[in-house]
Amino acid sequence: MKRKITDNLIAWKNEKGRKPLVVTGARQCGKTYAIKEFGREHFENLAYFNFEGNAALQSIFDYDFNIERIVTELERYSKQKISDGRTLVFFDEVQACPKAITSLKYFCEDRPGLHLIAAGSLLGVVIRQAEISFPVGKVERLQMYPMSFEEFVMAAPDGESLLAGLANYDLSRALPELYTIPLQNYLKLYYIVGGMPAAVDSFVQENDFDKVDRILDNILLDYSNDFSKHATASDIPKLSWIWDSVPKQLAKDNNKFMFSHVKEGKRAADLEDALQWLFSAGLLHKLECVTNAELPLSNNANATIFKVYMSDVGLLRVKSGIDAKTILEDTALYAGFKGPFTENFVMNELVKKGLHPYFWKSQNTAELDFIFEVKNELFPVEVKADLHTKAKSYNVFCKKYSPKKGFVLSQKNIAITTNEHTETRHLPLYLCSKII
Repeated sequence: MKRKITDNLIAWKNEKGRKPLVVTGARQCGKTYAIKEFGREHFENLAYFNFEGNAALQSIFDYDFNIERIVTELERYSKQKISDGRTLVFFDEVQACPKAITSLKYFCEDRPGLHLIAAGSLLGVVIRQAEISFPVGKVERLQMYPMSFEEFVMAAPDGESLLAGLANYDLSRALPELYTIPLQNYLKLYYIVGGMPAAVDSFVQENDFDKVDRILDNILLDYSNDFSKHATASDIPKLSWIWDSVPKQLAKDNNKFMFSHVKEGKRAADLEDALQWLFSAGLLHKLECVTNAELPLSNNANATIFKVYMSDVGLLRVKSGIDAKTILEDTALYAGFKGPFTENFVMNELVKKGLHPYFWKSQNTAELDFIFEVKNELFPVEVKADLHTKAKSYNVFCKKYSPKKGFVLSQKNIAITTNEHTETRHLPLYLCSKII
């Protein structure tokens, strides 16, 4: 399956003054597969080293950080020559060997010609730990996520040709049914399957929702097992409480995250570290509130008022107990969760585009789903799960801040409206990736 991260990896390979690359992301989002494929396609050879449970490999880094010695021993271990410019060295599950993480500094300084990528499922968590000597300034960082909607479509048998036609389409005019019907169908399927590569591959090959559910259930179980393996003893129950509360909190009318709803009697001070663990592991995304939408937004964000979304809609669906048929048939049982579920989809798509969204709340009752900034320009986004596009809060925001351009995402086709304040682009939800 094609992943957009490959373009980032190629750019890194050809970059002057390149540093070792650290790739983080949630377990099973496709890091190992994508990096291995990149190595096989763009280098003469791939030197792959998996540190998880591998004491012999870890011991290579115990003695010192002499890179010439380390490379020689890695060659002996892998039984292959490691050459600058011709070999991709891939340290996988590198969080299992903190000294290998520290060694990246010395690879940067003493062997800059070598292409080296380090990745790990819980690397984001390990980096936060004070006892790890992370080589700040000596590495480049890249975050990987589950497959986007566009990548999901690309994996389908006719997906590439569909997207190729869309790539040259004038997005100022409505789409014909040639595009709208298959894309609407794919969006429903993406809501069911999500972007975890194992689930996507299984669905494309077998078209079996029951099997998809079993795969996603196993991934959720793996995540829970990670809590007990890699978190401190005191945080393990807290992680489970928070993890289980996220779908329930999203389903509430006021879906801002409330620590008091995680566990009776628990406060923010009790749970903040565990919540941050889940953010660092790439399992959850945080959307902070802004009441004053002046740039830069980060200076006006209120870190104490926020929403929490899961990093994959397929996992969210299974964890919420929503059957595939409920979404396919758009039953009444789905109506109450459809809005926040759609918000979660849009949040993930924005994050995968490298944007840092916030939500806006006025001092009265107006609340806008998302705002973000690009090159000192402010962009509001209103999300509607159905055809209804009346956007009162969006209009309040535009009147107050007069952004040049904004977006309303819904089930409706493309349209553009303008007023004295803002050009509003109405896009169907399946074109969320075209938002900017």
